[in-house]
Amino acid sequence: MNKPKKILVLGGYGNFGRLICDALVRRSDVELIVAGRRRDKAEKYCEWLKAGGAVCPLSALAIDVHSSQFLQTLQEIHPDVVIHTCGPFQGQDYHVPRACILAGCHYIDLADDRRFVCDFHSLNEQAKQHNVIAISGASSVPGLSSVVVDHYAREFAALEEIEFAIVPGSNVEMGEATLKGILSYAGRPFASREQGKWIDRYGWMDSRRVDLGETLGTRWLANVDIPDLELFPARYPGVRTVRFQAGHELGMVHLSMHCMAWLARRGWIKHWDRYSGMLYTVGQWFKRLGSDCGGMVMQLSGSNAEGQRVKVNWRLIAKAGVGPRIPVFSAIILAQRIVAGELTEPGARPCLGMFTVDEFFNVAGTWGIYQEEERVVG
Repeated sequence: MNKPKKILVLGGYGNFGRLICDALVRRSDVELIVAGRRRDKAEKYCEWLKAGGAVCPLSALAIDVHSSQFLQTLQEIHPDVVIHTCGPFQGQDYHVPRACILAGCHYIDLADDRRFVCDFHSLNEQAKQHNVIAISGASSVPGLSSVVVDHYAREFAALEEIEFAIVPGSNVEMGEATLKGILSYAGRPFASREQGKWIDRYGWMDSRRVDLGETLGTRWLANVDIPDLELFPARYPGVRTVRFQAGHELGMVHLSMHCMAWLARRGWIKHWDRYSGMLYTVGQWFKRLGSDCGGMVMQLSGSNAEGQRVKVNWRLIAKAGVGPRIPVFSAIILAQRIVAGELTEPGARPCLGMFTVDEFFNVAGTWGIYQEEERVVG
């Protein structure tokens, strides 16, 4: 029998880390290390996993990714794969992935920060030299979003517009790190491709209400800065518009954030993210006023080989509060592929088209998450 592959999950008892551990713990071919700053919390979560029928060996580890001893710790325990979930990634440098590369550990993160993911290729040569696979952005964006575009792009002779959004239900768990990431760019400009030109949009502004179908209903949406806005125009030549938005299910909360973005744009409040703790607490008061249904929507527009206009609408639906699992599925799929020896090419790169839609639903479908699609031709 082959020796189990050792997987270290940084932030293993946090909002995203615990969901990854909960999935991987059911594999007999891995040894799982739940890591975080607090050993007692890591141990407590390990006990919970064992009580739930964990199949693989489990251990807890106290580790600080910002410590000068981080590389030494990695070299001592030498995991095969490290999954980095310690957000927000806005403002983080490459200390963690670089340490993983030097220690010879394959690396996966859930980053959604534009610069962190888009500039990740700067580690490519170093990763190749150490025969390490390093992947950034293994989350809803750009991990899943690029897979969906790849899947439908074959239906277009000319793909021209990609518009998409993430719409979580308000009555689900969202970590403070996620909120802090959103607040970091509220009211701040970022470049977005619009009708073949680069223009400035502003975080959590341009709010609008959009009908997203019978299940998701009508939701508020506003601008959000993500890596896809820069990666997709390069990946899909001919695309003239790439637009991404997200929204809070509760209109009063969404519009309050819009007002906060307006204040930031005017320069009256410089850094809303420093208030993330207080705002997270306030947000918990209102969460039960919404639903536990959320998802992701994508609209692709262009023309087919016959010159007809084509529009594809794709919706990912998550009910019963399982929506927060969507961001972790990409990392789970990639970790499983590395463990199985199916992903072997070394190098550092953003998570673009690294699995298929079918592979995604092999994992997501077990949680009742499903897709809807419709096409308009002519």
